[in-house]
Amino acid sequence: MQINFTKMQGCGNDYVYINGLTERIPPEAKPDFVRKMSDRHFGIGGDGVIFVNPSEEADFEMEMYNADGTRAEMCGNGIRCVGKFVYDKGLTDRKEIRVVSFGKVKYLQLFTEEGKVNRIRVNMGEPVLKAEEVPVVCQKERAVAEPVEVDGRTYEMTCVSMGNPHAVVYLDDVAGLDIEKIGPLFEKHSRFPRRVNTEFVRVLDKNTVEMRVWERGTGETLACGTGCCAVAVACVLNGLTERKVTVKVLGGQLDIAWEKDTNLVYMTGPAETVFEGSVYYPVHGEG
Repeated sequence: MQINFTKMQGCGNDYVYINGLTERIPPEAKPDFVRKMSDRHFGIGGDGVIFVNPSEEADFEMEMYNADGTRAEMCGNGIRCVGKFVYDKGLTDRKEIRVVSFGKVKYLQLFTEEGKVNRIRVNMGEPVLKAEEVPVVCQKERAVAEPVEVDGRTYEMTCVSMGNPHAVVYLDDVAGLDIEKIGPLFEKHSRFPRRVNTEFVRVLDKNTVEMRVWERGTGETLACGTGCCAVAVACVLNGLTERKVTVKVLGGQLDIAWEKDTNLVYMTGPAETVFEGSVYYPVHGEG
């Protein structure tokens, strides 16, 4: 069957978007479909696939998969692109919408230029800091500046969930980091029951940091929206930055604010359409 798709990216964090209102892929076929479409040599190429579905509890549902075919709870860059997807395609004419992912509703504010969305502000909700809820194995209630041994070296990590688990690690040099070696060791460390996304961070000043990220199920990506949110929260918890932080990633930058009064984290950043097309995918015995 022919499947229509849209390739989109936010700060270089790219996904293949499928309109779940019109394109019907059996649930049991989705992991295989995701792996094939995400392949940068034999497929469309991307950090994963996101299905934009109808929803009874929100305006739309974001059904997100990592490149390895595993389901993921949340993606900050992905959800911004969902906002652009539904507005630019005329699925909504409202500039304030609700999108649910894995049972959690996020609130999006869309900013337009010449009739197209170019920037989105997302209420990412409250950060989860209890270790058992992140989840991370830790003797303390919160894993803040928590020692962890990886590959014979002891690091300090601060763990935050923004709908998915993150471990934030501070380094003096992130540009020279061998992330292909250390990233998988963090991701599959025994202290993370559901694996983990790891952010390697260097603080530049009280309002600016730079970050590289290793995402579970995908590898290094050019950006991670929930990761940027986790970094901002971790920076405040460690007394390193103010509550408004610009996070510089390989694909651009995101503006993050952790409001003290409401305990809500807001993420603002771009979303772009790269190209559109259709792809053949055999299902139900098609050759």
